[in-house]
Amino acid sequence: MKSLSSQKTNGAKMAALMLLLISSTRTEVAAFSSPFIRHTRTTNPISLNMHGHGGDTAVATGFIDSELRGAAMRLHTRKQAPKEGEAPEKPSEKPDAPRYVPTHQDYLNFLVDSQHVYQAMEDIVNSRSDLAMFRNTGMERTKPLETDIQFMCAEYNLERPEVGQAGLSYAEELKRITSNGEGQNVPEFVCHFYNHYFAHTAGGRMIGKQMSALLLDKKTLEFYKWDGDINKIKAAVKEVIEGMAAKWTQEEKDECVGATAATFRYGGMLNANLSGGSSPH
Repeated sequence: MKSLSSQKTNGAKMAALMLLLISSTRTEVAAFSSPFIRHTRTTNPISLNMHGHGGDTAVATGFIDSELRGAAMRLHTRKQAPKEGEAPEKPSEKPDAPRYVPTHQDYLNFLVDSQHVYQAMEDIVNSRSDLAMFRNTGMERTKPLETDIQFMCAEYNLERPEVGQAGLSYAEELKRITSNGEGQNVPEFVCHFYNHYFAHTAGGRMIGKQMSALLLDKKTLEFYKWDGDINKIKAAVKEVIEGMAAKWTQEEKDECVGATAATFRYGGMLNANLSGGSSPH
């Protein structure tokens, strides 16, 4: 457990590091990170932008890289996706306001809310035979998150918080989508499943690195580790989704694409834990 003096010292270091980063780059806090943006070394180091699907502008093939990608790009600004972003820039309400510095408690709140959402997704796929293909994919995050939550509480003398409104709201929405039973609203759920899990493997990992540097003495949490090659795991899940989409009617494809904005909105609510409760979506 960290001593009080150690926590104060680390807090000072974090503030100094944050000020250094802020002075060297203009930051933008984006609400959610789609899986379709390639993050490079020039990516803003303290932006809480979780929008990276790890894609680029290569010729699109398949439902995910064409229709889903197109929907995501319509929600990105040019700052977020310089080559393909279509959404207008949103002026900052307080452009000169001090940048928010996340705390250990903020990060713990984010982890607890995230676990609640992932648990809801796992419960849904485990209870429906028409979603059985998404069981035990290797992308599951609830157990690694439990390890991290316990670590944060013990290491930084924090009490485990109740699930916040962001986590509760998203979990309830997922349950609502799938409440009509087998065969209903599958494309809509798939949109949430794909965007949420895949965004975590890209932009989510960028957030993890930022929080690690700012708060955890560069420790990498289990949330950002997978058993096996994550690229191979992603490819296998993506293949399953493409196989499903190939059998969908155009109406079902439109249902999936149409849920993209909601995935951004709910993902943004989760990320707002790390930006003082403010989400631009």
